[in-house]
Amino acid sequence: MEVMQTPLEIRIQQIRAEIDGMIDARAEAVARQSPGVPLEVIRNLLTARTPGCRCAQYLALAGEARHEEPAPQPSGA
Repeated sequence: MEVMQTPLEIRIQQIRAEIDGMIDARAEAVARQSPGVPLEVIRNLLTARTPGCRCAQYLALAGEARHEEPAPQPSGA
């Protein structure tokens, strides 16, 4: 017997997949700067900073990424 998923369950799965993609991309970027360190080790280190759910991990990593981006420069003032 097939059990139907609720719309909320479907959205949660979609969000978790999107978060996993972001974490994977961040881990790959760090791995390029850290030759020899296995990708899974880097991914585990990134996610271990914020134990708990993927949403909390995403918010922590996204906040770090925003702080790493250079500030916009004023144009021809």
